[in-house]
Amino acid sequence: MLTPSTPAWAQQQAQAQAIEPQLGQRAHQLIDVLAGRFVFDRYFAPAFQTAVPQERFDALAAQLRASLGAPLRVVTIAPEGRWSAQLTIAYERGTATMRLAIDLAAPHAVTGLLVTGTQVADDSAAHIAADLAALPGQTALALYPLDGKQPPSLAIEDARPMPLGSAFKLWVLAELARQIAAGTHRWDEVVPTGTPSLPTGILQSWPRATPMTVQSLATLMIAVSDNTATDTLIALLGRDAVDATAARYGGSGPVLTTREAFAIKADGTLTQRWSAADAQARRAMLRGIGPTLAAAPLDPMMFAGAPLATDSVEWFAAPRDVVRLLADLRDAGPVVRAILAINAGTDPGTARRLDYVGFKGGSEPGVIALSYLVRTKDGRWYALVGGWHRTDAAVDEGKFAALAMRALGLIGR
Repeated sequence: MLTPSTPAWAQQQAQAQAIEPQLGQRAHQLIDVLAGRFVFDRYFAPAFQTAVPQERFDALAAQLRASLGAPLRVVTIAPEGRWSAQLTIAYERGTATMRLAIDLAAPHAVTGLLVTGTQVADDSAAHIAADLAALPGQTALALYPLDGKQPPSLAIEDARPMPLGSAFKLWVLAELARQIAAGTHRWDEVVPTGTPSLPTGILQSWPRATPMTVQSLATLMIAVSDNTATDTLIALLGRDAVDATAARYGGSGPVLTTREAFAIKADGTLTQRWSAADAQARRAMLRGIGPTLAAAPLDPMMFAGAPLATDSVEWFAAPRDVVRLLADLRDAGPVVRAILAINAGTDPGTARRLDYVGFKGGSEPGVIALSYLVRTKDGRWYALVGGWHRTDAAVDEGKFAALAMRALGLIGR
């Protein structure tokens, strides 16, 4: 065991509101662990080793070193109880924030370690653009101030239509807000849940026709990306209405429900028909096979392999159009803003720097889409929208999310 005894460590200990000495020791040992100089199974508890095998941890540590250089020292230890803390680790080219938890019993092995954010020193839009360009496949990223007076901080292929995955649910939220403002529906209106879809979400396991308020459905659709809630709302609002809203923000109809998309993706013949059809033919196709799609069995493991028709059976919009959508959702009222903020989709350090974070993401093999609506402490609004698409392999979601956090870090610089 390393036993740090430097004055700097003692000073940090004094500032850390009397955290347990064993937690401080484990925090400072982490530098050697991240550098690959400390025995993995002497540091981590057996349960952690089962959940995160050494090969996976070594890959993460190597990725951090590739991005930030060598780990140097623990800068801060902020206690979150006697046996856990939030750490800031200094690297050669930046910092990383992590949550560390240790076992109460000797030898106080580490039971939890979570990287919650990274910050590259002297980062810039040019550096982010270069790292984005190095990714295989298609990428796009847009960071726009929403005051209309400044140019975008980032506009990388922001006119390129990108697959949205579950981020298309922002169209549904926008149309719902519009119809509520028009008096067609109410947030407290109760409707029965519709035909179950696949997870993500929870409603697919609930009894059919469970009564739910519209606000509860919208909350589940955005906060946990509930697919059954989404399909229920599309049926309530009407496909034509959702299509019209999608068109206002760069999308094209017909907007598939999640169940329809999954059922078409799972059938090679239907996928080919959909890919070859124009919008009018697609609408006719849905009218003809709608009952079949509603009753089709769905395999929960269908997304366990390679990308499935991500260039055709999908939802598409360019980042700059999603920026416009986020700006309108900002102005759609406090309920909409509160729903978007439930799952902030950021690391704790980034969230603390900002006054408000609204988020919706989308992912499946070969696709990641991220959409952020943020307000700074001094009241300025920004939208960050980006995506990465590959048709040949999965994308590294963590790598793209790290680029997004770096882009949010440009705000205020």
